[in-house]
Amino acid sequence: MASLALTFGSGAMTNSIADTTITDLFFMIGSNPDTSHPTIGLRIHQALDKGAKMVVVDPRRTKLADRADEWLRINPGTDVALLNSLMNVILEEDLHDKKFVEERTEDFDYLKSVVSKYPPEEVEKITGIPADTIRTVARMFAAPGRHAIYHGMGITHYVTGTDRVKSIANLSMLCGKVGVEGGGCNPLRGQNNVQGACDMGALFNTLPGYGKLDNEELVEKYEELWKVKLPTHAGKPATEIWDNILKDEIRGLYIFGEDPAVADANISHVQKALDHIDFLVVQDIFLTKTAQAADVVLPAACYAEKDGTTTCTERRVTRIRKAVDAPGEARPDWKIICELSQKMGYDMDYNSPKDIFEEISSLLPQYTGITYDRIEKEGLQWPVPDENHPGTTAMHTKTFTRGRGLFIPEEYIPPVEPADEEYPMQFTTGREMSRYNFSSMSGKTSLIDDISPECFAEIHPDDAERLGIKEKDTVKLTSRRGSVVLRAQLTDKSQPGTIFATYNHEEALVNLLTLDALDRLSRTPEYKLCAIKVEVVSEAG
Repeated sequence: MASLALTFGSGAMTNSIADTTITDLFFMIGSNPDTSHPTIGLRIHQALDKGAKMVVVDPRRTKLADRADEWLRINPGTDVALLNSLMNVILEEDLHDKKFVEERTEDFDYLKSVVSKYPPEEVEKITGIPADTIRTVARMFAAPGRHAIYHGMGITHYVTGTDRVKSIANLSMLCGKVGVEGGGCNPLRGQNNVQGACDMGALFNTLPGYGKLDNEELVEKYEELWKVKLPTHAGKPATEIWDNILKDEIRGLYIFGEDPAVADANISHVQKALDHIDFLVVQDIFLTKTAQAADVVLPAACYAEKDGTTTCTERRVTRIRKAVDAPGEARPDWKIICELSQKMGYDMDYNSPKDIFEEISSLLPQYTGITYDRIEKEGLQWPVPDENHPGTTAMHTKTFTRGRGLFIPEEYIPPVEPADEEYPMQFTTGREMSRYNFSSMSGKTSLIDDISPECFAEIHPDDAERLGIKEKDTVKLTSRRGSVVLRAQLTDKSQPGTIFATYNHEEALVNLLTLDALDRLSRTPEYKLCAIKVEVVSEAG
């Protein structure tokens, strides 16, 4: 995965959001930008209005699925099999970009050997997608034109999430669709500054700028600047912290800008760990569920109450400016951390966000040419190697970071927790646009309750008839980890056999159900699929 992460920008979009105006074909898989990334979703709809084509791979009927030239209603969790089958057809029919593959990639023979095992007729049995449809979509994607793959957490929130990302990269390289304007691999980041946080080193196994911990020269550079000895072993992934707390291997925890007591998978397990830990500090703008469990709460300023920068999903570094003063004793995160550091005996003496950003630009090769003056009016997309560079709208136009792009094919691995006799239904989750993430922020605005007053369990009418469920009945969903009670909404948006619910409402904590099995590389949980049983608690009215 290390090679792939370097090749494709460590999770960043390879292309610009503005490229939607010139993209000929959108291949949307594991994402519904209408609810999760609405400004990007709007641009895609505008592109479709002007004649762009669309393939949507989604078990759920969405607005984009209704507009798609081809909607592939895939069985949840089977994306790797589908992507391998698309490549199987492209190779069988000799449709791949031979020049690109020969000049810019490695391990092509290995890719061929793996995808040869995934003919469409066999993959139809796995994915539920007709073999002829697989062939049609393979030909569409391999055809000449600017073809872009967009994906989201419906791809990454599985124990095979990294396998899926690799498969997407393989398909894009096989057809020469990366390194061109209007094309590329474009993961849509989950929240507004996730990209910036990762760039700054908020990962368990990298330095800022994605430097490796075994890079002695780089580590020495940081140690000399900061006058400290740095640990050079990987830390604990955030998703593994809870087990380590319960084993007494972690005794204190400092959380800021996150609410794992409602947001993490299998939250009963998280809440048990929060009750167990010796000392918990939470730094946040509201008294969240996690903050309510804390020994110390540090009040932080929100985005409109501080200066700095943010880096969005398209790698664009943009200024943010203080509009109002923070209430009470709330302070910007950087100032809280600096003052805490001083009290702990380390002289962290930054005077402003600009001071900090100048250090960032001096250390991170992606940010070298970015200054506050340059982004005074408009942001720049990294990498920006010097102050004369205009920024990078499309990555990898001539070469990849590692030189040649590496094909890393993966075999299909079934979902961890399939439906069975005891838990005969599948459960999956997604976002409600008006609530966006969790109600810790949007729930403070009463008008949003008028738009999104409650969370529903979306059930296909065929399943509802079989289970004796009527519209607005109260139903109890139970997994091997917990239960949640919701009202039923009968809709063909949901696939037969699968119940969908949004995870945004605090009064309906659906992450009591979700599975915390982890991807072997990214350590991301399998949020998107688990087995449940359903029972009617009370009838509507």
